[in-house]
Amino acid sequence: MPLSFALLLRIFVPFAAGYFLSYLYRVVNAVLAPTLLSDLGVGPAALGLLTATYFIAFASAQLPLGVLLDRYGPRKIEALLLVIAATGALCFARAESVPVLIVGRALIGLGVSACLMAAFKAYTQWFPREKWPLINGFQMAAGGLGALAATSPVQWMLQWTDWRGVFTGLGVATLAVAALVFLVVPEKQTADTGESLADQLIGLKAVFTSALFWRIAPLTALSQASFFAIQGLWSAPWLRDVTGLGPQAVVATLFWIALTMVAGFISLGALAERLHRLGIAVRTSAVGGMSLFMGIQLLLLIQPERWSTPLWLLFGFFGTSGIIAYAALAQSFPTPLSGRVNTAVNLLVFVTAFAGQWIVGVLVGCWPGPEQGHFAASGLKAGFGFLLLCQLLGLAWFFLAPRFFPGDSTRP
Repeated sequence: MPLSFALLLRIFVPFAAGYFLSYLYRVVNAVLAPTLLSDLGVGPAALGLLTATYFIAFASAQLPLGVLLDRYGPRKIEALLLVIAATGALCFARAESVPVLIVGRALIGLGVSACLMAAFKAYTQWFPREKWPLINGFQMAAGGLGALAATSPVQWMLQWTDWRGVFTGLGVATLAVAALVFLVVPEKQTADTGESLADQLIGLKAVFTSALFWRIAPLTALSQASFFAIQGLWSAPWLRDVTGLGPQAVVATLFWIALTMVAGFISLGALAERLHRLGIAVRTSAVGGMSLFMGIQLLLLIQPERWSTPLWLLFGFFGTSGIIAYAALAQSFPTPLSGRVNTAVNLLVFVTAFAGQWIVGVLVGCWPGPEQGHFAASGLKAGFGFLLLCQLLGLAWFFLAPRFFPGDSTRP
């Protein structure tokens, strides 16, 4: 049945607000990196580990999260976890040592681990299947707005407070959104609510033994993880130490990257839906977009100074294409499994993002920086090149996988 506009807002706005905060937490360290480096006195590897802790904590929740979402529903689970995220933000704000900062960052990652998957689960319950790429795109656009808020607005806030004040404010805002989700989002009673835990675990096994899942999931994970690792931390050092931009120009460029990311989430989701009506599979749109994303990264490595701004804007736009694969996979499984399908992909994405963001930091540290707080261009290029190579291997696997999984007879 058609949704009223008021009901649509009750479903979309609270989940969008949660994902706004999730993405803000994810990328805010790109702007705060110089302050954190000076206050904590750490190198690139430690900074990468500290920031990437968000990803590994996020990933650790994904498999139980899929079962919990399918069993208890997205409203209760997300509201509870957002309280944990708020606790982590307040812990981070008051930390006096790197280990405590890591604990706070881990609690944040765990607490926002449901912000996207709970929304996807709710949308599969309330919206028709053919609308999933479009509504998922709007949800991701809310995350893009969070990335926007993590650039110039955070830089402006630093004129009035420090990074501790920023995280204190985020903790309070997260508690407010937790209340919004719990009090405003309606419950959706579905046929799968009576499924036993044993049946749910069997469904999880069905996802992880699917040939189709293992054909596209590695490419999706590598593409999204590279986007997260670069945009969430290493884009700012690249713009400063490779391209040669000043602090204000770096923040301005990050703002425009986030803005094109919002445009990418909305327009690529809508394009995938339109192409699907024309007979082009959503999976094909996802793989095409991720391939263009790789081409843009290659151009950044070859010509880091020339065409820098337009290439980074295209980076933000096409870096969003991997999210289309979530809808493609969800469409390939029964709706009751949608939570487990999405969280299975997310597990791979965030484990890979943790490893990628940390490894880039290790590679950057292999080349001595020209001065304290700055990184060598060669080290950054090595890190970015490593991520691109991994994505190319994922693309090769996508085309070669049918030879190893004959049961997957589909073609891109």
